[in-house]
Amino acid sequence: MEIVTAEPIDLVFTDVQMPGPSGLELVRRIHEHDPDIPCIVMTGYASAEGSIEALRAGAYWFLEKPFEGARLDSVRKLALQALDHGRLRSENRKLQRELRTRHKFDAIVGKSARLARTLALVEKVADTDSTVLITGESGTGKELFARALHYNSGRADRPLVTVNCGAIPEALLESELFGHVKGAFTNAHAHREGRFAAAHGGTIFLDEIGDMSPNLQVKLLRVLQERSFEPVGASTTRHVDVRVIAATHRNLPERIAEGRFREDLFYRLNVLPIEVPPLRERIEDLPLLVHHFLDHAQKERGSRVTGFSDDALQRLMDHDWPGNVRELENLIERLTVLVGEGEIDVPDLPDSIRAEPALRTWAPRVPSTGLDFNDVVTRFENDLIQQALEQTGWNKNRAAQRLRLNRTTLLEKIKKRGLVPRRSLL
Repeated sequence: MEIVTAEPIDLVFTDVQMPGPSGLELVRRIHEHDPDIPCIVMTGYASAEGSIEALRAGAYWFLEKPFEGARLDSVRKLALQALDHGRLRSENRKLQRELRTRHKFDAIVGKSARLARTLALVEKVADTDSTVLITGESGTGKELFARALHYNSGRADRPLVTVNCGAIPEALLESELFGHVKGAFTNAHAHREGRFAAAHGGTIFLDEIGDMSPNLQVKLLRVLQERSFEPVGASTTRHVDVRVIAATHRNLPERIAEGRFREDLFYRLNVLPIEVPPLRERIEDLPLLVHHFLDHAQKERGSRVTGFSDDALQRLMDHDWPGNVRELENLIERLTVLVGEGEIDVPDLPDSIRAEPALRTWAPRVPSTGLDFNDVVTRFENDLIQQALEQTGWNKNRAAQRLRLNRTTLLEKIKKRGLVPRRSLL
């Protein structure tokens, strides 16, 4: 044990009967210190019970002495196998540590107050088994938040299984989720394990849950209630230990009102709701995201683009980003390829982003029946003020600067018009 704790050891051979602690006790102590060190137990008194006890203690293998002639060659082969096993276990643990680090909360890029509030909530609920419903517009990175929840939970060493409910045809989704037995339907030539069974002990992430058919919603409700299901065509019930994380860009209360989503399933999913903010509501994070994506392009594709000019970056800040972070990532990938090297400037940007913000502003048409000019202007002003406040996290000084207004003037307009932060529907 002194040697094992003092220097790196690749493989241990130990006898069972020794002065002091037995070989099995030694194996237990070694594995408490480093579970990746393979241990081969040797004895001159072999028995089935002894073999089982050695393996339970953590031994890689159990050998009967003596080793002579051809048998010694088999021991050499066993040693090589044990060394490979130890190396693979060590590499696996290293990868797991890297995976945890990659998905820690600080790996989500941004420092805005809006994002910070969301991350604080994610951190609170990560290490629980409660069901989480992640909502947000397309392209906001809901799957990234789901991965952060899983890899910062007690289930991080178990599988994270992802299912995009909107990408799989309804006829196949039930089998995909719950599996099927041989002969359950045409072309079911063999038994197949479903995603819930594959996620046993870990987490299943059901993306775009709002697109699931009513029939499957009923079956999912049972899984959430009882943690059990029946594979397609099976008469036996399977029990699973899984944590469910669901996500959608749909407005589920609206779909409930339309009869397209079950209200009882919504409440089962909405135990811990997390709303991922759109990019326009945390626009101050955009420079950090730009730097992040450019750095990725340099490392992954050898891009020689150094950055954006101040004017080009301002055009990005003025854009409303309907496709959110995904749209920004795709744009930067496209620009790094087309520009090739150096700095990206305004002429390099797409027309929709290059145009001056005032030229991209929506203006209503005057109907033949006429309109209330003052009412339209007031609503337009309210919308501009609301946007500026949301983009700056309701920092009134920064919102006034963005609107080129005196701070006192902005405060008067907010008070007079009763403007308040818009609340989430969920």
